[in-house]
Amino acid sequence: MRITGFQSEDVRFPTSDTLAGSDATNPDPDYSVAYVTLTTDSGDAGHGSTFTIGRGTELCVAVIDLLAAKLVGESFDDPVADLARLPRLVAADSQLRWLGPEKGVLHLATAAVVNALWDLAARLVGKPLWRFLADLQPAEIVAMVDWRYLTDVLDPARAVELLEKRRPGLEERAALLVANGHPAYTTEPGWLGYSDAKMTRLLGEAIDRGFGQVKLKVGHDLAEDRRRLALAREVVGPDIGIAVDANQAWDVPEAIEWVRSIAEFDLAWVEEPTSPDDVLGHAAIAEAISPVRVATGEMGQNRVLFKQFLTAGAMGVCQIDACRVGGVNENLAIILLAALTGVPVIPHAGGCGLSEAVQHLAMFDFVALGSEASFDGRLIEWADHLHEHFVEPAAIVDGCYVAPSAPGASTEMLAGSIRQYRHRP
Repeated sequence: MRITGFQSEDVRFPTSDTLAGSDATNPDPDYSVAYVTLTTDSGDAGHGSTFTIGRGTELCVAVIDLLAAKLVGESFDDPVADLARLPRLVAADSQLRWLGPEKGVLHLATAAVVNALWDLAARLVGKPLWRFLADLQPAEIVAMVDWRYLTDVLDPARAVELLEKRRPGLEERAALLVANGHPAYTTEPGWLGYSDAKMTRLLGEAIDRGFGQVKLKVGHDLAEDRRRLALAREVVGPDIGIAVDANQAWDVPEAIEWVRSIAEFDLAWVEEPTSPDDVLGHAAIAEAISPVRVATGEMGQNRVLFKQFLTAGAMGVCQIDACRVGGVNENLAIILLAALTGVPVIPHAGGCGLSEAVQHLAMFDFVALGSEASFDGRLIEWADHLHEHFVEPAAIVDGCYVAPSAPGASTEMLAGSIRQYRHRP
């Protein structure tokens, strides 16, 4: 089989009309995707995307076109071998690398193309992506990773050993996942632009739907944050977790002061308290606000940055994003680094298509790297919008993600949604 072509799309949804997605640094997002479909001479196809919030999506689409063109004419006869080979081909252009390397628009586009390859492969083997990954042998998983810049902390041999050590109980964990789903928390009540009435209504609905944790956006006004957190805690009671997300709003000393001022509301974690690139700053914040954990990673640019956060004690919650780093392969590296350092992987999924894509990575992490038949604090973020635009939308039952059963990565969008929301400059 050969990859014969591709189609890219700029798809934007007017979420700024309702302020869904609003936070301290992104007050008016229009949730969007740069979307790509890889086609083959067998008629099979793979679908991938990267998440954006409106203007600039056309830049991602332009780079997707450059990267996907490198795959045209390539064979795809052995999914396991080709998923180690082709993502490196996508990222290997010596001139395009100057635009990154491994960061920014170039890496966002790389994620879309690489994730489309994995969707294609999982469809060909007839398995949902999480199960396809979990069924790989440890050496096969490790072969997917680009180990450059990581071996001072984790090398391929040690990674194989780590996977082998966690392999006992894999099938029991897979059965538990299928039977019960994967626990989630919801961001839906907490967007910064929502009124008190809307926030409290959504908090009540979250409890009724079985969520054990919610998340509120903070960082614009301290007095307002304290007021909203007090109201939220009153609504949910003492047993529901509340996390907060500053979306990079603070400098380091400001973050420490601010979090200490709201810590009385029993915070599960504070997310993105400062620049997503500032390892030392996050480490200082983590030390100063303990036992409140620091969560970050949704804007983490690559595996090298995650290596630094995880080994420096700067990240208490590892928030991988399916579409920010270079797709599934690089996320496998980050998941292995998190397992090595004992930091829980709790993915970011607050965006169009992110729940659909990242659920597979979190479920693989639980099945392949869990240490016992318990989720033990593992969660996946849930934001309850735009799922209806996907062929196999992510679903929540009793506060848990339902394990996907359809072959693929759940990343295919409905053709009608693409036509309706295609951006026309």
